Amino acid sequence: MTANNDKSYVLAIDNGTQSVRALIFDLHGQLIAKSKVPLEAYFSVNPGWAEQHPEYYWNSLCQACQQLWRMIDFPRSRIAAVALTTQRATVINLDKHGHPLRPAIVWLDQRRVDDLAPMGGAWDKLIKLSGQGDTLNYFRSQAECNWLAQQQPDIWQQTHKYLLLSGYHTYKLTGRFVDSVAAQVGYLPFDFKRFRWAGLADWKWQALTIRRQQLPDLVPPGQTLGRISDKAAEETGIPAGLPLISAGADKACEVIGSGCLTPDMGSLSYGTTATFNTTNPRYLETIKMVPPYPAAIPGAYNTEIIVQRGYWMVNWFRKEFGQREELQAKERGIEPEQLFDELLKEVPAGSMGLMLQPYWSPGVRQPGPEAKGAIIGFGDVHTRAHIYRAIIEGLAYALREGKEKVEQRSGIKIKTLRVSGGGSQSDEAMQITADIFGMPAERPHTYETSGLGAAINAAVGAGLYPDHATAIHHMTHRGDTFHPNAANRRLYNKLYHEVYQKMYENLSPLYRAIRHITGYPR
Repeated sequence: MTANNDKSYVLAIDNGTQSVRALIFDLHGQLIAKSKVPLEAYFSVNPGWAEQHPEYYWNSLCQACQQLWRMIDFPRSRIAAVALTTQRATVINLDKHGHPLRPAIVWLDQRRVDDLAPMGGAWDKLIKLSGQGDTLNYFRSQAECNWLAQQQPDIWQQTHKYLLLSGYHTYKLTGRFVDSVAAQVGYLPFDFKRFRWAGLADWKWQALTIRRQQLPDLVPPGQTLGRISDKAAEETGIPAGLPLISAGADKACEVIGSGCLTPDMGSLSYGTTATFNTTNPRYLETIKMVPPYPAAIPGAYNTEIIVQRGYWMVNWFRKEFGQREELQAKERGIEPEQLFDELLKEVPAGSMGLMLQPYWSPGVRQPGPEAKGAIIGFGDVHTRAHIYRAIIEGLAYALREGKEKVEQRSGIKIKTLRVSGGGSQSDEAMQITADIFGMPAERPHTYETSGLGAAINAAVGAGLYPDHATAIHHMTHRGDTFHPNAANRRLYNKLYHEVYQKMYENLSPLYRAIRHITGYPR
């Protein structure tokens, strides 16, 4: 890195579920300036639907950028490149003029296709013989494109391009229909092994209504997607002609922004979706038939375990039971998180026997589609503080289980645990994580790890670092470290092995009965 390069900056744009953030980092990974525009995550015109207007996302992105320029005291010409990261699996239909045909279907959406037509030819017989019919039917029923083709055929017929939110923003910024390889997470005909659209003979083309010409071209992380157009420059204030560098989806960027480059480093994210990830050069299905996602560095995979609606449960608790803390925080001029941390301190490790399994949204294989959330062990000693701590503990148990699955499948022991996402800002949640995992839990030096992951790609794409490994070495750093308490570790270990790991197996027949009687979850 030359002295001249040392004076350069990179711009990262992070369009998450709750906000759009525009971030400027220096080449040491330090956050120089940040603007944030809160988002309404979605609106719902029918039960279970989650939609948002694409223009709302774009206007919020423009607003975040315009706010950012008022926060810096150096010329924008010192910004060498920009990179984008977004929430995953939110899809947008554009017409031939590049205009949205309908609201985006947000990743939280729960609609599905109920009446699946046979795939035809020999496919149905082959799938039946493989024993993977349930998995395939889940994939087909969850695919938004199949619902659109069935329920809104006029819109689907007019769909010139079918893009993820990352592809839509890339089009608005550059005028090109391109997207990052590492953003392709969703019900799409993507070949996860080869980092490209599936071959013509792949079953996904039969399972989905998408045509190849509706999809964008794909660019590996660290390479140029295009350049900021004059129109985008006028709307955002980003200098025209600045290169837009391919990065990846928010979780993929979070992993490298936490410094997790090797398979022995675990990246735990307490986000709206809670995840445990590693970076691996090998294609490795931690759960059979569930592929690893492309990492935000070329030629690598993220071996991801997901807890759907992970930290959403914390937000749910705060909304339903935390009005007292919210009001007190406002009166005292402090962040509500400080008071919620006090709630955690009120309750001993193990929540006095209250155990939670966080399957608030069903999975396809582990847990199965019948799964529901469960809290057991209630007694008259328990208060809302116990429930709150049990939520945090339950998430940590589930993610520890994910870590152990990854270790078992990869044969590699996790030596380092980095924790990011909203939950990582709580000292108590970090300590609970260290105690349950039985190993030190480290915060990255910045909370904005997904933005930093995008910035790392921008720096590589602009030639400011020769490769991702060098950029990650210079731009990521360890923050606070929380060491396990020996007594809590022993207690949690017993609860994990003797209670938590047996809950799903024992409750699964009851979940199936609930599903049979009530029809939920479908």
